[in-house]
Amino acid sequence: MKQDTIQQREQLTGWILVAPALLLLLFVFAYPIGRAFWLSFFAQNLGTKLEPVFAGFANYGRMAGDGRFWQSLWNTTVFTVSTVFLELILGMGVALVLNQSFRGRAAVRTIAILPWALPTAIMALAWTWIFNAQYGVWNDILLRLGLIKEGINWLGDPTLAMMAVIAADVWKTTPFISILLLAGLQSISSDLYEAHAIDGANPWQSFRQITLPLLMPQVLIAMLFRFAQAFGIFDLIAVMTGGGPAGATEVVSLYIYATVMRYLDFGYGAALVVVTFLLLVTAVAIASFVLSRLRAKAAGVS
Repeated sequence: MKQDTIQQREQLTGWILVAPALLLLLFVFAYPIGRAFWLSFFAQNLGTKLEPVFAGFANYGRMAGDGRFWQSLWNTTVFTVSTVFLELILGMGVALVLNQSFRGRAAVRTIAILPWALPTAIMALAWTWIFNAQYGVWNDILLRLGLIKEGINWLGDPTLAMMAVIAADVWKTTPFISILLLAGLQSISSDLYEAHAIDGANPWQSFRQITLPLLMPQVLIAMLFRFAQAFGIFDLIAVMTGGGPAGATEVVSLYIYATVMRYLDFGYGAALVVVTFLLLVTAVAIASFVLSRLRAKAAGVS
C-alpha cells in the first residue's frame, strides 16, 4: 500500500514538472493546427473578398483536382525519401569512423558537425554558386577531370535540380544523423565485440548481430526527426531553386507559402496545411511502426 502511494506521488510530481512544457506545446502547435482546421472550412481570399464565407469541404474538394498540389506532394516525397535514406547510410559510416580511436579524433568530430551548425540559408546560397552553370566549382572540377565537355545547368534542369537540392541537404544534415548514431555506438560495451570475436565472428557479423540491434533506438529517433524535418523543408529549396525549374523542386511547404502569401488565399492555404499535417503524422506513425518491428526482429535475431 505504501509503495503504491509513493508511486502515485512520483507520477503526480512528474506530471507537474512536465505540465509547463505540455502547455507550451499545446499553445505553439495545437492552437495553430486547430485554427488552420477551422479556417479550412471557409473561403477567404484577400484579393477578392475580405470577409470569410463558409464553404464546407469546398477547399478539400478543390485540392483533389489540384495538379500543382499533387506534383508538390510527389516532389516532397522524392526529396524526403532520398535524403533520409542517403543520410542514414552516410551518417552510419561517419559514426563508425568517429567511434574509432585515432590521433586528432576530437578535432575531426568538431569539423564533422560544422555543416549542421551552418545557417541553412547561407549554406544554400553557397551550394547555388557551387552548381552555377558558368562559374560553379562543381562544373569546373568535372571539366578539369574531363568528365564533361561543357558546363551543365544543374539548377535549370528538372531532374538535375532535384538531385542538387538533395545533395545539398544530405551534406548539411548527415552530421546530425552521425552524432545521434555516435552517441549510441559509444554506449555499446567493447566487451561484446571481444566476446563475439572470440567465438569466430568477423567485423560484418559483429556489425549485423551486435551493432545494428543495439543501435536501433538511435536509428529510429534519427529517422523520425529527419523525416519530419525533410517533409517540411522550405528554406534550402527556396534559396537554391525557388521551386523551379517549372515546379520540378516545388515542395508542399513552398506551395502553401505561395498560396497564402502570394495569392492571399487563406482558406485554401489552411486546407493545404491541414492535409499536409495529417499526411505527415500518418507517415511518421507508419515509419515508427515499421522501424519498431524491424528493431524487434533484429533483437530477436541477435
